[in-house]
Amino acid sequence: MIRFLLGDRELQLEAIAADTTLLNFLREDCARTGTKEGCASGDCGACTVVVATADDGGLHYAPVNACITPLGSVHGKQVITVEDLADGDALHPVQQALVDCHGSQCGFCTPGFVMSLFALYRQRAGEQPARDVILEALGGNLCRCTGYIPIVAAAERALRDATADAFSRGEADTRAALARISAGSESAASADAAPGGFLRPANSNALAQLLGAHPHARLVAGGTDLMLEVTQQLESLPVLIDVSAAADLHEMRVSDQFISVGAAVTHRAAAAAVLADYPELDELIERFGSLQIRSTGTVVGNIANASPIGDWPPVLIALGAVLTLKSASGERDLPLEEFFLDYRKTALAPGEFIRSVRIPRRPPHLFLRAYKISKRYEDDISSLCGVFALQTQGNEVRSARVAFGGMAAVVRRADGCEAALTARALDDAAIADAAAALSADFAPISDARASSGYRAAVAANLLRRLQLEFAGAASTRAHAVHHAGAAHG
Repeated sequence: MIRFLLGDRELQLEAIAADTTLLNFLREDCARTGTKEGCASGDCGACTVVVATADDGGLHYAPVNACITPLGSVHGKQVITVEDLADGDALHPVQQALVDCHGSQCGFCTPGFVMSLFALYRQRAGEQPARDVILEALGGNLCRCTGYIPIVAAAERALRDATADAFSRGEADTRAALARISAGSESAASADAAPGGFLRPANSNALAQLLGAHPHARLVAGGTDLMLEVTQQLESLPVLIDVSAAADLHEMRVSDQFISVGAAVTHRAAAAAVLADYPELDELIERFGSLQIRSTGTVVGNIANASPIGDWPPVLIALGAVLTLKSASGERDLPLEEFFLDYRKTALAPGEFIRSVRIPRRPPHLFLRAYKISKRYEDDISSLCGVFALQTQGNEVRSARVAFGGMAAVVRRADGCEAALTARALDDAAIADAAAALSADFAPISDARASSGYRAAVAANLLRRLQLEFAGAASTRAHAVHHAGAAHG
């Protein structure tokens, strides 16, 4: 049974197909047609709703793409749509600000903008956040009429003039209702499939048992890639196992040696710990999809997806990350660089899943750069992604780990390029040798995002960019913000 709050009303659902999307349920079963279908791939934001989750500090509000959110994943949470916002006859302050600032054009995308701004309002009401914060909140919403200026003005007004809304006044009641749902779920917990095949194991041990019993089941966390098989390829996913229901997979642990990221930790939740050690990754993480995607998609899911253009794998391979793989028979560790075997093929044994990824803490004298090349600067997947982790001594590279995504059927290291950079100053001769080695390391693929020739040329150019930044002659935005005066770690 799936239980959640839709607005302030509790729903209990049975016999729901495992791959039912939240968007389809809202529109077809609840007649909540304010939530629109635009792209059915999580790119345009027209389907944005807000999901509230109870935590120790109150309620956490996150914008999500309903078009690629499996319905079962909202169990125990509150789903808020544009129809819930008005307080009687009075519009919500976000809605009123959009009216006052003429922020609605044709209106198709407006409910999604409203919901993204509502999430920001609940998180930052009464503040006047920097414009970048507002732009990040709106980054996953596309206006087809190009009306962004009045929408941003509406956000600034709503946040500046914020007052208590119905949601802040009703927070205690909402938390109590979610606690009742949670208590009921715990008392009824079992390893059996919910009607329709959506499985919600309470911990990783139960997940391992379920995966052994259902070997053809698919694992789902945020669903930001998996659910595209439903919405874009019209496939059926009869049995899904939701890793986000396993409490221990939400663990983030920081020790003297590692940052450990559990399988259910979202990109957004992992960012602070990763950036504390590796602030140079700020720009790459911020460009990882939209805020909606970062709020639901997971770091481990991006690895397990085994896409050659995933953004986390080249970063984590360059940093020397290690996976913990788990099954009903036990656990084993595997360096991430040994995980990818071929296109969409991994080293996972039957019944095995990624429990966590361990990222080494920052070593001294590290010079790190991660470069994402894509057609659009934001909210786009990579044409290629190059990551350079150099151990330095003065102006010399003592050792190098270089990893590329988008250059082959799998993400992998550039062994020849690494060798050409090692034990040398990063001068023109070293860069020329590294570029020549890179052409031998990869025979780049051609696809809709880029040709093989383009990828080869850009990858070589990134070496020149690396050299300029190492010498302090150029910088990325992340470098300028975080590493001014500390280029060599």
